[in-house]
Amino acid sequence: MAETIIIRVQSPEGVKRITAAKRETVATFLKKVAKEFGFRNNGFSVYVNRNRTGEITASQNKSLHLLKIKHGDMLFLFPSSPAGSSSENMDTSISQGLLRPLGVPHVVEDEIDQYLIKQDGKIYRNRDQQLCRHGPLGKCVHCVPLEPFDEDYLNHLEPPVKHMSFHAYIRKLTGGADKGKFVALENISCKIKSGCEGHPPWPEGICTKCQPSAITLNRQKYRHVDNIMFENHTLADRFLDFWRKTGNQHFGYLYGRYTEHKDIPLGIRAEVAAIYEPPQIGTQNSLELLEDPKAEVVDEIAAKLGLRKVGWIFTDLVSEDTRKGTVRYSRNKDTYFLSAEECITAGNFQNRHPNICRLSPDGHFGSKFVTVMATGGPDNQVHFEGYQVSNQCMALVRDECLLPCRDAPELGYAKESSSEQYVPDVFYKDIDKFGNEITQLARPLPVEYLIIDITTTFPKDPVYTFPISQNPFPIENRDVLGETQDFHSLATYLSQNTSSVFLDIISDFHLLLFLVTNEVMPLQDSISLLLEAVRTRNEELAQTWKKSEQWATIEQLCSTVGVPLSGLHEYGAMGSSTHAASSAMWACQHCTFMNQPGTDHCEMCSLPRT
Repeated sequence: MAETIIIRVQSPEGVKRITAAKRETVATFLKKVAKEFGFRNNGFSVYVNRNRTGEITASQNKSLHLLKIKHGDMLFLFPSSPAGSSSENMDTSISQGLLRPLGVPHVVEDEIDQYLIKQDGKIYRNRDQQLCRHGPLGKCVHCVPLEPFDEDYLNHLEPPVKHMSFHAYIRKLTGGADKGKFVALENISCKIKSGCEGHPPWPEGICTKCQPSAITLNRQKYRHVDNIMFENHTLADRFLDFWRKTGNQHFGYLYGRYTEHKDIPLGIRAEVAAIYEPPQIGTQNSLELLEDPKAEVVDEIAAKLGLRKVGWIFTDLVSEDTRKGTVRYSRNKDTYFLSAEECITAGNFQNRHPNICRLSPDGHFGSKFVTVMATGGPDNQVHFEGYQVSNQCMALVRDECLLPCRDAPELGYAKESSSEQYVPDVFYKDIDKFGNEITQLARPLPVEYLIIDITTTFPKDPVYTFPISQNPFPIENRDVLGETQDFHSLATYLSQNTSSVFLDIISDFHLLLFLVTNEVMPLQDSISLLLEAVRTRNEELAQTWKKSEQWATIEQLCSTVGVPLSGLHEYGAMGSSTHAASSAMWACQHCTFMNQPGTDHCEMCSLPRT
């Protein structure tokens, strides 16, 4: 066996110890250095001396022994990229109050995170007339600004805040004299580390180097999102209409944006602007999601509208009294708030949508993806409750270590190790009947250790990213209600809409999705201008798109379904130019075949154009 040596490598950010073989080649050693320090390319140089003399390069094709590099020697690493050197990144981070730890990859965080990093975040207080004994320019313990993570301040808010914001938590970690130089937000792993060569693979062998640590569940002190806000009540009412009409539970994805939540220091709010309802099978007691072939297109269209998928929503409603319109209050502290199966589903969604974070060696930490449940409240009316699951729950779900209990929805169960999978021990702390704190094995596990509650609100002054009409366009995947998206429903929507502004008519999230995803005339490649008009609320751009051949073809399709369109010409929704209409594809009224522009007879049935 080759003799192993340990070589110290010093960089502008710290020292790492590299294990190597005595007769290992320089090229192999430099690859280890690159991996240890998080360099993807050869963006660094290694020298024998601190004054950058005696460079070690892979082209030397020699072993470490021939270069007289011995056990315990110190080498010196300098990043070679002037634009993105570690020292410059370090200076920039220090100026912002944070320092990206050694080995953490450079990532681009969300806009809201970049904004909050630059904020002061401190809680400023006015001079207390009774307790402050100093002048107007002085400060004392009674009026000095508080840090955003001050627990006494958060507990005295109305209502009290149990969880500090994620950015306040980061300020707490990086508030020392070292400015968080050695802070790294590690993602929990429940899997055996690969590459351990000292023993056979599991289940024949395991050691302390590759064995994952046991997990003790703690209630998370911070949350990645501090508030969920629906832009208006109509948005939620249209979603609830499915349950009102069928009695079956329903599911949807929340599309919106992340903004600053000013009620909590350095807080983040998830604003919901639209709800997309994917294919699903719902009953009174269950929900089953089906494969959605349009999922990627919906995300793409939402991105062009300035939106993103921020969460999911589902109903758990049972009618109590149909005459009074009340619902059953079934989820409370005496039963459960989220079931184990719902926690696992939420954890799965959060793992699919990680939170980009520059303080994590993996480039991501936690998630901003939220869960909203429509259920009965204490007053037997429909309430919207917001939740997330903890990062510990995300790890258990990601590594397939958590199962639901069949007969007790409020309990989860940590899997036991098998020959196929090693599962670390999972514990939680509880209080016994004598008032003593005890540690319990998570078999079973109360899921309240995994849940983080989030306030869900509606604004006093409604906001409308997509203006709501009295006769809105049908929502997708509601065929069971007889509500279908086709050109007949489009023509009906246009004929009933009395607005004189084309942008208001076309600014419907579900209508835009239909224009892009319909099978007869999909506009995915030619709708970017319209989406930009909707995003920026630019009527001029919308009018420009309205004069295109694509909209003229849509008009022709609508005119073949037998819906009176006279009202449309009054405000110009169907008032495209004659040139555009004549140069657009047209649908035969007899066989509905789409014909090329300029033809007088149908190419399918040969009947004249009417």
